[in-house]
Amino acid sequence: MDPNLLLWKPRGQSFVHRFQTWLSLLDPSLLLSSDAEILKAREALPAAGQQLDEKVPPAEILSLSSVHADSGAVLPFVFRPPAYFPVLGPLVVGGFLPHPTVGSTLVFQSMLQIYSASFSFANRNSSAEQKASLKQLLLIAGSAFNTAVGGALPHIFIIRLGVSSPTLQTFCRSFLPVPLQAALAALNVFIVRSEETETGIRVFDSEGNPVGFSKAAAEKAVRETAQSRAVLFGTTAAAPHLVAALLYRTRLLQRRPLLAGPCHYISTALVLGLMVPLSFSLFPQLGSITRGKLEAELRAEAAGEEFYFHRGL
Repeated sequence: MDPNLLLWKPRGQSFVHRFQTWLSLLDPSLLLSSDAEILKAREALPAAGQQLDEKVPPAEILSLSSVHADSGAVLPFVFRPPAYFPVLGPLVVGGFLPHPTVGSTLVFQSMLQIYSASFSFANRNSSAEQKASLKQLLLIAGSAFNTAVGGALPHIFIIRLGVSSPTLQTFCRSFLPVPLQAALAALNVFIVRSEETETGIRVFDSEGNPVGFSKAAAEKAVRETAQSRAVLFGTTAAAPHLVAALLYRTRLLQRRPLLAGPCHYISTALVLGLMVPLSFSLFPQLGSITRGKLEAELRAEAAGEEFYFHRGL
């Protein structure tokens, strides 16, 4: 089992502990570390069975935030967890706000969905393969295109169909994006990581020994990641509209309606900043699956009642 997964095993069982750990791992200052410093930190990780400190040491934080838990390679700079919010924030703010033309909407949605798909691919479970196949690259491109068009649908309805009814405009701008963005975020993960469910991912016994590849574990890993991404984007799309509805009742915005735009930008960024560690913490990075849910061939060869796998991100 990879050293990063060994670190997650005792620390990732409770939501609160996972959330505290992710707050440390998402620190943007970690991006200032060089590849040499990251590899040095990885070499300093405690060996299997060694007692871990209650507080996560800097070397462990650097390894968990920058090294892929299957290949052991340093993650590309923009696809490391500490870079997720700094890169995603402007894309979400730009992609979720109304635009004057369909073209500008598609541009922002395309950048948002391309980054989301690429991040999911870079942080996937790659235990069954190490290099990107042509099929996976086509899946990323197709996923980004389809979800970008889907994300632009509310603005397409308003601009191309000439929706003039205030009720329909409010529905398209405030209500439709919430389930739509949540569904598209989940779909993005399912498409990009579909190959995992076809090949299976490596599972380990309680001692950290590999016991084989399981499609059932892969389906659970992809499903949990898709759910966490749906919560992230759905909540981020919903909260700013709720905040705006409350602020519009205040005298400040009634007297200065031009402040509505900046308030929407700020509330979107704040909600996204809170939801990133929350969504990452919903499920353990070291996922588990019971013996009864494994394939028959694995049950016949492996001992134990609970098995573990790298969920991906």
